[in-house]
Amino acid sequence: MRRLAGALEILDGSLPDQAALVGNLRDLRRTNRWLWGTSLSLRAIDALLERRPASPTEPSVLDVGTGSADIPLALLDRVERDGRRLTVVATDAREEVLAAARRLDPGLEERPGLVLRLADGTRLPFDDAAFDVAHCSLLLHHLEPDDAVAAIRELRRVARLGVVVNDLLRSRLNVLGARVLATVATRNGLTRNDAPLSVRRAYTEREMRSLLEQAGLRPLGVLRDPLRQRVAIAAVVADG
Repeated sequence: MRRLAGALEILDGSLPDQAALVGNLRDLRRTNRWLWGTSLSLRAIDALLERRPASPTEPSVLDVGTGSADIPLALLDRVERDGRRLTVVATDAREEVLAAARRLDPGLEERPGLVLRLADGTRLPFDDAAFDVAHCSLLLHHLEPDDAVAAIRELRRVARLGVVVNDLLRSRLNVLGARVLATVATRNGLTRNDAPLSVRRAYTEREMRSLLEQAGLRPLGVLRDPLRQRVAIAAVVADG
């Protein structure tokens, strides 16, 4: 099926209803946890961190388009269980989203190892190679191809080891699945509208690979969930 270009989700527009946004972030947390989104990102990030040379400094990860910061929190939880340390800087381009994330999880700002920042993913306010790994989840489908490549280039610029992109896969079956899930699993109007639209705006795996290649990256590993509705790709500099 052809990608739906030029469409906007409610999440892309004005977000005056804070309660609806909090509910949407809660739904996204559940979806990430139940449908392997979080686990795919953690495994892909690990694949890159394993390439990190021995260093006395803590590893660092940048999460762009963090939403409720659920993936950074899951990453920090697992690292702590293993007796390790990590710094995660979680950014979002919308102050309303960060405010909703804090409302959903009042202890977010006090989480050791986590830093929240307001930042545009296509113009990140960080130095070159400032982080070991740069990651985004459910971000690319919001962007048209040129903007998606620009965002990936920024991820590449700030990452020493590589980049992880995690997103939905476009297919008719996945659109149907999103409609059914949004109908039975939530009453949130924002989620019900945006879930199937997100899949229609998403890229195929081949298209995501092409976006990475245009940004000067090559896939190091590709992880898919059992239902093939989502993919996480760990990528490194093409000549690296």
